[in-house]
Amino acid sequence: MAPTPTPLPSAEIPFHWRRPLHVLPVPTALASLLLVFLGTLSVPAFVLPPAGDPPLTFERDIRPILKAHCFDCHGEGDRPRGELDLRLRRFMLAGGDSGPALVPGQPDASPLFELVRSGRMPKRDAKLTPPELDLLRRWIEQGAPTARPEPDSLAEGMQITPEEREHWAFQPPRRPPVPDTADPSLDHPIDAFLAARAAPLGVTLSEPAPHGILVRRAFLNLWGLPPGPSDRAALDLDPSPDAYARLLDRLLDSPRYGERWARHWLDIAGYADSDGYTNDDTPRPYAWKYRDYVIRSFNDDLPFDRFLLEQFAGDELALAHHPDLSTAARDPATRDWLVATAFLRMAADGTGSGAVDQDTARNQVLADTLKIVSTSLLGLSVGCAQCHDHRYDPIPQLDYYRLRAVFEPAYDWKNWRRPSERLVSLHTPEERALAAAVEQEAAALSDERSSKQAAFLDDALRKHLEKFEPPLRDDLWTAFKTSADQRTPEQRQLLAAHPSVHIHPGVLYQYDPQAAEQLKALDARIAEVRARRPPEDFISVLTEPAGDPPVTHLFHRGDPRQPRQPVAPGTLAVLLPEGASPDLVLPVGGASTSGRRLALARWLTRPDHPLVPRVLVNRVWMHHFGRGLVETPADFGLQGAPPSHPELLDWLASVFVAPVSDDPANPGLGWSLKRLHRLIMTSRAWRQSSARRPDMEAIDPENRLLWRQSVRRLDAEAIRDGFLAVSGACHDHPFGPPVPVREDAVGQIVVGIDRKQGDNKMPVDVPMGAEEFRRSIYLEVRRSRPLAFLTAFDAPVMEVNCELRPVSTVAPQSLMLLNSDFALQQARLFAERLAREAGPLPEARVERAFQLAYARPPSPTEFRAALDFLERHVATLAAQPPPDAPPAPHPDPAAAVPPLQRALESLCQVLLGSNEFLYLD
Repeated sequence: MAPTPTPLPSAEIPFHWRRPLHVLPVPTALASLLLVFLGTLSVPAFVLPPAGDPPLTFERDIRPILKAHCFDCHGEGDRPRGELDLRLRRFMLAGGDSGPALVPGQPDASPLFELVRSGRMPKRDAKLTPPELDLLRRWIEQGAPTARPEPDSLAEGMQITPEEREHWAFQPPRRPPVPDTADPSLDHPIDAFLAARAAPLGVTLSEPAPHGILVRRAFLNLWGLPPGPSDRAALDLDPSPDAYARLLDRLLDSPRYGERWARHWLDIAGYADSDGYTNDDTPRPYAWKYRDYVIRSFNDDLPFDRFLLEQFAGDELALAHHPDLSTAARDPATRDWLVATAFLRMAADGTGSGAVDQDTARNQVLADTLKIVSTSLLGLSVGCAQCHDHRYDPIPQLDYYRLRAVFEPAYDWKNWRRPSERLVSLHTPEERALAAAVEQEAAALSDERSSKQAAFLDDALRKHLEKFEPPLRDDLWTAFKTSADQRTPEQRQLLAAHPSVHIHPGVLYQYDPQAAEQLKALDARIAEVRARRPPEDFISVLTEPAGDPPVTHLFHRGDPRQPRQPVAPGTLAVLLPEGASPDLVLPVGGASTSGRRLALARWLTRPDHPLVPRVLVNRVWMHHFGRGLVETPADFGLQGAPPSHPELLDWLASVFVAPVSDDPANPGLGWSLKRLHRLIMTSRAWRQSSARRPDMEAIDPENRLLWRQSVRRLDAEAIRDGFLAVSGACHDHPFGPPVPVREDAVGQIVVGIDRKQGDNKMPVDVPMGAEEFRRSIYLEVRRSRPLAFLTAFDAPVMEVNCELRPVSTVAPQSLMLLNSDFALQQARLFAERLAREAGPLPEARVERAFQLAYARPPSPTEFRAALDFLERHVATLAAQPPPDAPPAPHPDPAAAVPPLQRALESLCQVLLGSNEFLYLD
């Protein structure tokens, strides 16, 4: 288990913030010494209890182990195996077919302990770990105590205990008071919370970062683009106290902000421009409209509760204002609400293919949709409860199907919508009428053409048959005019012997050129008429078919072919007070939809929701600091990491959902992400230097207390977009269909139009102009074709969704920066930009190169080293013999480039591949 920073001993942490203690056996004196030592460093996630801790209890310490390993067979299944139920101590004492499983005070005499110690149980699953075995042994030695009297019996299935309900993430956030501080530099609430945890250990925040670093950090955090030279200098030249605040306002007010932060949401939404699931990976031609909706929503600072409502139930919201979806789609005020529902269409979907098992494919669509919803908003993976009760978290299988019932009216198994039925046309009634009239005219011409073609073919056949004598002529006519499936064997044999009578439209011109020309003229007229049809655009929408919603059943072992009892739509029981009904409150009669998704969305966006506000602010914090206050952003459950600063997390969550207020004593952000960014980025913690400090590292080597800002590698999109920005090639056209990707001649996925030629189907380069250089968020996301440059730097392959991107440092990244066509192309364009903007002098070009790449001038040492590199590289290139002339169709572009320019390209490639460019300080 990874260590988790907790400067306060566990006894001082409120119980609801702690997780069950799985501790190693340590003598009391040694435990006390370890606590003293660890108190000066950091305390691991499973902390050692201080001396004098109360005895172990079944509910807190033992039940989680048995639940994870044993309950599936001995407690929460249909019938306990061997009649042994391990859910209560009294059940263990009663035992099963083999007698009592537990002898209090005697672990060696307890069959339960002997079976798990020997590894005979669990039979198939992972065995108990040594710490878990030791915990079980010590609990039995202590007499197997319980925290409270046990009931005489339990109902079948999972029972949620008070300890599980008291888990910190399942309690509504409570806004704690901001800690007092005597240091005026720590008067920001975030800094005050951090200092309150760090000060007792002698840990202090670092000094603010220099202006240049701060500007670059702000640009890359909010835009995903590096600043220009003038941007970095602006803060130095502006002495006003609000200069930094105005910089943040400028960054947040730019369209570039939405293009950056939409990417974070699209990761957890599982956005893709193709269906996946099968090898065909069918494109989704209108998915990009959801991507554009997300970008616009972030730029408009749409309150996040509204953002979620529209994505879950935009169709239900729109139908409250319009009689049907077509009318709602034509209204600009409600169209985006419909587009937003594509969030629930992002899961891979193979149901449009006839080559898959439809029951399995449909079931998988719903399973993946629930995973996207639960990990993105609840910080829980409910998927483990699809087949059985969740082994670690208090999520019964029944709760999984309650959530599933919310979405089944739109994903109706018996009325499953084909891909074409998930689209809503944007045609107006006038356009629809015009299109119908045009199609009617074209159809009449098509009928005329068909009649004429049939007559022309008959005439041609008659003329051709005049060459034959009766009765053969009549027999050939009869055989040819008889449909193929009705011909007798003699007729088939006759036609095979006279192939010249097979006169079809493709050879009509050989028999009657004038007739063929008439048909061509009719084809042109039909095309001309159809060209008058108004172009039709569509949006992809999730909505519910008319009629009663389907009945959702719990599937035995998750198998859709084994339905069991019906299940009503609802929420997670563990998030409600004991005894409260998890069923959703739904509209009664008169509604055009079931109202289930809207009811769920309203429950998710309640200000007192235990998970959603915490999960959202934790993700925003993670993108600003490189690590969340909870390090497992998609797992806030019992196995997830506890928060490093629980009071700060609760304060941020409470403030985020509170009504907008600028009162320092009672702030509120009104679900505004932009206000949350300002709050975080104006803290001293965010603005501090990333410089290492030996005295602080001795206390907190992993920087869990945030005494310095973290150094992070840029993500894949920021690296590619940074190349485009510095080279001057970046095309900032927003929105619209995605830039296509293709496989190149060596099998890598690159930006380009997929076109092949020749017998060997070699890819052909098709000029794309500036479209090739659009920002990465506008690139096509094909599940089967992830862009090679981006995946090298850990961009996700969107199988379901991406909860947390890994950050790797591997050799292929260096090779990509050295050898990829994209990196070489951008270095060349960067060098050409320098030649245009800096003139012919190498000194001026070097100066400009550093300003563009790093938004700062080179140091004297860097300046001399760069000039020396250019001089030596020019000499090396000049001494090389000219390359052999390649074949004319493939000229070597480097052959015509002067040595100084080629050397400058190499220098540009060095700058673009440097740590200063690739990392955020």
